Amino acid sequence: MSTVEADWLAQALAGDDYAFAQLVEQYQRPVYNLCYRMLNDPYEAEDAAQETFLRAYKALNRYDPQRSFITWLLSIASHHCIDKIRRRRMQLVPIDSLPGEAIPDPAVSPETALRIGEDQQQVQELLKTLNPTDRSAVILYYWYEYSYEEIAETLSLTISAVKSRLHRARKALAEAWQKKQAGAETAVKRKHHESPAF
Repeated sequence: MSTVEADWLAQALAGDDYAFAQLVEQYQRPVYNLCYRMLNDPYEAEDAAQETFLRAYKALNRYDPQRSFITWLLSIASHHCIDKIRRRRMQLVPIDSLPGEAIPDPAVSPETALRIGEDQQQVQELLKTLNPTDRSAVILYYWYEYSYEEIAETLSLTISAVKSRLHRARKALAEAWQKKQAGAETAVKRKHHESPAF
């Protein structure tokens, strides 16, 4: 956190609404990104991000200044999104970047780009099978590069529970990926054998 951000935080803790608005401006992107990856819907993500900041504003007097402010915000966002997912009983999360964020690599051929896109879609589908808390842990670890300690703090879990959830999620995703790949290979072989020879 920069000195300016630290000043904003100190002022916000003292009741300065303008300073809190500056913190919202500073952190809205990472909060929105997490909500989007969890909910897979830009409108729901926008609502969830707004709700996160509203909850943070209301709970600001309970914020511990010894704790990272962004970790605290992402913790609020994660728990809110997990609750939303549980309520709607759907499990959706994209792994690709937000619309407009990704810049295509001109060195990548169209065929390679298509294959990469298909692989991302398959991984996205596999992530849907994880429960919301495991999904949050995977997203925080692989996309936000959080440490076990930071994930534990964000999701209110023990470090050993985080390690266990990540291990279980990796194993489940690997097994599902192998099964999906084997099924795709079988389908290609079957199609090849059924094709008429000219």
